Order: sequence, then C-alpha cells, then structure tokens
Amino acid sequence: MKFQRTPLILLLAALILGTGILIYETQISPQQEAAKETRNRLFPFKEEDVQSFSLKTRQQTLSFEKKSAAALTKSQQNSSPSPQAIANAFVWKMVAPTTATANDAYVSYLLNLMATATREQTITVPAAQRAEFGFDQPLAITEVKLKNQQTHSLVLGKSNFDGSALYAQVDPPTDPNQDLSVVLVPADFENAVNRPLAEWQAPEPKSDGKGKNKK
Repeated sequence: MKFQRTPLILLLAALILGTGILIYETQISPQQEAAKETRNRLFPFKEEDVQSFSLKTRQQTLSFEKKSAAALTKSQQNSSPSPQAIANAFVWKMVAPTTATANDAYVSYLLNLMATATREQTITVPAAQRAEFGFDQPLAITEVKLKNQQTHSLVLGKSNFDGSALYAQVDPPTDPNQDLSVVLVPADFENAVNRPLAEWQAPEPKSDGKGKNKK
C-alpha cells in the first residue's frame, strides 16, 4: 500500500507548524513578555537592594535605614536559625524626624512598588510646563540608596485626567531648564506615600493590663 505524497507533506507541515506554535506560546512568548516588562520597569533595582531611603511629602520629611537585627525574638531563638539566616536578619529603622522601628509592611509596600512598577507611558515636555504636571509642588519625592551606593529618585506629581495614574519623573535631571521626561505610574503610589507619621512607625505591643505585654 502506497501513501499519497501530498497528504503526507500536508501532515508533516501541520505537525511542524503546530510544534512551532507550541514552542512560541510556551517558551518564546513568555520570555519576550518578561523582557518587555523588565525594560518598562521604573528602576533597575530589587526591593532587597535598598539600604536606605528618604520620603519628602508636602506634610513631612522621613528618613529610613536598614539595620542589622541585633537580637532575634524568642521564637526565632527556639527554632535554631542557621548562621546565614542570622546574618541576613535586618530591621527597618526610622531615623528622622524621630528614631523608631519602622512599620515593615508600609516600608515594603512602597519599596516593592518602586522596584516592580512599570511605566505606562512616557512623554517629553519643556521644563516650563513643570507646574502643569504637579512638579512645582510634588506630591512626594522618594530617594533611595542601594547597597552598591547607587542612588535613584522618584518625583510624584498630579493625577492624570481620570485619576487612574500619576505623573512622575524617574531620576529627574539636576538642570532645572532641561526638558522633563514624564511617565505615568500606578495610582497606588499615592496610598504608598500619603501616611501620617504614626503609621510609618511599628505599632506598640499590646499590654494585658498587668504590666506585661501579650505574646
């Protein structure tokens, strides 16, 4: 029995095409999307790379530093952590305008946004239009210092026309007359920076009323 050549060729072509589509959808396309997302990120650093940062809003100026944990909690001691875990232990400390242990959740929220958020759109505008985007009186200015001593800054301006995003500058130029590179960033940044001083500090342990803290 002989197979007809044309159906066999069509079958092989369909098999090759299907294999190619499968490879593209499972390997090539995800890699391209990941590369595109990386290119569009606001900053090239990761959250854990940040060693210190400052946050200046219209109401206050705050400074934070990452400090090595001097001691582990009792529960951590009982779990016999490895030497590496002890070496990697750290806490965020507020160093201005007061000294206190920082609220790790809110610090992490802001730094994670900076490290993972992507720019939705970028436009170049003359420096004379600074006020139109809210950069004459910024919503907030965040400056971070990394472990490798590099620094980066994010200036947040007004909301866009429908309130879905904020105008921002990423590592703005020092020359006030230079054109501005304006990007749209997630509106979540407004919640990340607009907090009263008390919320940036770690909550006090609750007392059981007998002079002892609850565990």
